[in-house]
Amino acid sequence: MPRFSVIVPVFKVRGFLRECLDSVLDQSYRDLEVIAVDDCSPDGSGAILDAYAARDPRVRVLPLSANVGPGRARNAGLPYAGGDFVLFLDSDDTLTPGALRALADRLDEAGDPDVLVFDHARAYWWGGTRRDGLARVLKAAGEGTFTVAERPELLVLPTAVWNKAYRREFVEAHGFRFPPGYYEDTPWTFPVLFSAGRIATLDRCCVAYRQRRQGDILSTTSRGHFDLHDQYERVFGFLDSRPELAGWRPGLRNRMAEHCLDILAEPDRVPPRDKAEFFRRTAGLYRKYGPGPSGSGSGSAEHALTPDDYRVLEGGWAAYRARRQVARLGTALGAGGERVRAAGAERIGRLRSLAHERLPLDPNLAVYSAFSHRGLLGDPAAVYRAALEHAPHLRGVWVVRPERVAELPPGVPYVTPGSAEYLRVTARATYFVNNVDWPDALTKRPGSVHVHTHRGTPLKFMAADLLHRPGARLGVDVPGMLRRADRWDYGLVANRHSELVWSRAYPCGFNSLRTGSPRNDVLVNAGPDSGAGVRARLGIPAGHTVVLYAPTPRDYRRGGYVERFDPARFAGDLRRGLGEAHTLVVRLHPSLADGPARGFGLAELHRRGVVVDATDEPRVEDLMLASDVLVTDYSALMFDYANLDRPIVVHADDRDAFAAARGTYVDITADPPGHVSRSYRELAWLFDSGQWRDTESARLRAGFRERYCEFDDGRAAERVVRMVMLGEGADAVPVRRPVPPPSESSTAADTSSLMSSLMSSFTSP
Repeated sequence: MPRFSVIVPVFKVRGFLRECLDSVLDQSYRDLEVIAVDDCSPDGSGAILDAYAARDPRVRVLPLSANVGPGRARNAGLPYAGGDFVLFLDSDDTLTPGALRALADRLDEAGDPDVLVFDHARAYWWGGTRRDGLARVLKAAGEGTFTVAERPELLVLPTAVWNKAYRREFVEAHGFRFPPGYYEDTPWTFPVLFSAGRIATLDRCCVAYRQRRQGDILSTTSRGHFDLHDQYERVFGFLDSRPELAGWRPGLRNRMAEHCLDILAEPDRVPPRDKAEFFRRTAGLYRKYGPGPSGSGSGSAEHALTPDDYRVLEGGWAAYRARRQVARLGTALGAGGERVRAAGAERIGRLRSLAHERLPLDPNLAVYSAFSHRGLLGDPAAVYRAALEHAPHLRGVWVVRPERVAELPPGVPYVTPGSAEYLRVTARATYFVNNVDWPDALTKRPGSVHVHTHRGTPLKFMAADLLHRPGARLGVDVPGMLRRADRWDYGLVANRHSELVWSRAYPCGFNSLRTGSPRNDVLVNAGPDSGAGVRARLGIPAGHTVVLYAPTPRDYRRGGYVERFDPARFAGDLRRGLGEAHTLVVRLHPSLADGPARGFGLAELHRRGVVVDATDEPRVEDLMLASDVLVTDYSALMFDYANLDRPIVVHADDRDAFAAARGTYVDITADPPGHVSRSYRELAWLFDSGQWRDTESARLRAGFRERYCEFDDGRAAERVVRMVMLGEGADAVPVRRPVPPPSESSTAADTSSLMSSLMSSFTSP
C-alpha cells in the first residue's frame, strides 16, 4: 500500500499534462501511485497518459466514456485509491520539488491526522510566482493537531480541494464525494473540515497553481457562477443533517455572503445583465439561512468569518449598486487625494529644506544610512562606530525607516525619512555615508562630502555595464543611477579590481579610496571564539561544524529565485563527511526574503530543525563569523568571507547561464577561492571526501585573498574617518575632479566608449 494516492482528472490539458505528471513521478519521495482519470479528453491527452502508464507502473489510467467534469472525475478515481492519504492535483498544475517528502514528514510528525492543509503559489504564465496571502494562517496554527472549532480561521483559506492531503480511511468512513458544477470544491471542503477530528498544517508551498493567460473556467464571464448558490445550499444541507454542527450556520452564512459578493464585484465574472439576479439569489440565501441556533464554537467561528458587514444584502439591488458606486468614487478620490497630499508634502518639504540650506553647513554633523534606511548595518555602521571613537566631536545621525526604529541599539540618534528633522539634518550635514544612493530629492550642497561605501567587491555587472544586458537591466534606471552617483566624492575599495570596475561601472567624478571595506574589519580582527555568541543565539550546539549556504538571485528567472538543490537533501548528505555534529545555515539574498522562496520549503525545514533559516539576520557578518565554511554560487559574499581564511566552496552548476544573463567581471570558476562543484553530486562529494578543506583548497584561498583582500587590514573604518572626516593623510586623498552632470544620452555614449576601451581587462561571455 503506497503512502500517497494522487488523483489527477484530465481534460484538454495536452500542453501541460507532461509537466504535471513529471512533477509527481520525479519527486524524491517515491512511495506513491497516480490515478489519472481521462475525462473523455478530445485533445490526445489519453495517449500521453497511456505512454506514462506503459513506462511507470505507479501510473494507472482510468478512461471515462463521457465527460463528467473534474468533480465527478475525481469521484471515479477514489475507489481505486489504495494509499494512506489521497491528494487531488489538477492536470495543469504541478507539485513543487520536495513536496511529497515534506508532506510525508509532516504527516509522520502529526501522527496521521484526518486532514493536512498546506500552502500553494500562483504560477503566472509570464513566469512570476506569488504565495497565497493567507499563508500566515498556516504558520499561526502551530505544530500540533486541532479541530476547526479550535482554529476557525482555517475556513477563510481558499476552498480548493488540492491544498490538502486527506486520510483515505477518513474519506471512506464519511463517504465524501464531489457534486457536479463549477464550484464543486466548496461542498467538499467545508464538510471535510467540519468533520475532521484531527487537522494539521504545513507552512510550505506544495502546489504550483497555474494561472493561464486566458484564465480558467471560474474566471470566465458566464451564468455558470450561479452554481455557487447551489453548492452552498449543499453545505447548509450537510449542516442540517448533523445537529452537532448547527452552531456553524452563522459563520457559514457570512462566508457564503463574502464569497458571492466577491464574485459579483469582479467585472468579468457574472454577465452584466445577470448581476441583479445574482444579487437577489445571494440575498435570498442570506435571509434563508439567517441567525439560527448557536452551538459550541459558533462564537469564535462567526468572529473569524465576518471581516465585513453583509447587511447590504438585506437591502435591494439598487441600494447595493449605489453603495458600490460610492465606494468606487471614494477609492478614486482617495487615490487622487493621496497623490495631491503627497505632492503637497513634497513641496512643503522642499521649501523647508531650502530654508535650512540658507544656513551654513554644520562641520560636526554626519548623516548615515544603509540598505535603503534599514538600520545600523554594513559599512556605514562600521564607519559610524569608528567615528565615535576617533572623532567624538562629530555628531552622527542615522536615517531609519519607522518600522526599523525599534531595532536600533539604545542611544543611537536617528531621523525618519521625510520628517521635518530629516530635512533639517540632511540640509545642514557636512558628511554623508551610505552604501546605496541617496534619494533624488536630496541636494548636494557645496562643501558637503558624500562617501559611498559600495556593498562589497563586484563579481557581476553593475550600473553602466548593464546597458548592454537588457534582461538584467529590467527595471533599472541606469542614467538616473549615474546622476545620483555624480554626488559621490569618494568610493571605498578593498582591492584594485574594485577600483577599476567602479570607474567603469560609474563613469562619474568620485575618487576611489583604497581603505578596505569597513564592515570587514570585524572579520579581519576575528578571534577563534568570535562567532560563539551568534551560534548560541541561533541555537547551534557547541562543537558543530557550521556550513553557511548563501545563494544569489538569477537574472534569467523572473523573481530571481532558483533552487539549485534541495537543502534538506544537502543537510542529510553532509552527515557522511561531517558527522551528526553539523548545522546547515541558509541565508537567502535580501531581495528574496519577502518572496515565495521561503514558502517552497525553507520555512518548514527551519521549523523542523533540519536547517537554520538565517535570511532575516540583519548582520551578515555575524553569520560569517559563526560559520566554518561558506557554500555559495556567485555571491559577492565570498570576497568578504575570504578575510576569515576559512574554506569556501563555489557551486557553479549554471555558470554559463548566469554569466550570459548578467555578465561577470571575472570567471569565478577559473579564479576560485576554493574548490568548484558543477553539479550537486560533485558538491556532496567534496564534503563526503573531505576535499572542501584540503591543502588545494587552502592554496586557492591564499591566492584569492592576495588578489581581493589586499586593502583589508582591520583598520578600514578608522582609515575612512581619519582621511575623510579628520583630514589626516590629505596627500593620499586626491582632490575631486569637477565633472558636469551628464545628460542621459551622453551618459550612454560615454559609457559605451569606456566599456570598449576597458573590455579587454575583464572576462565576460
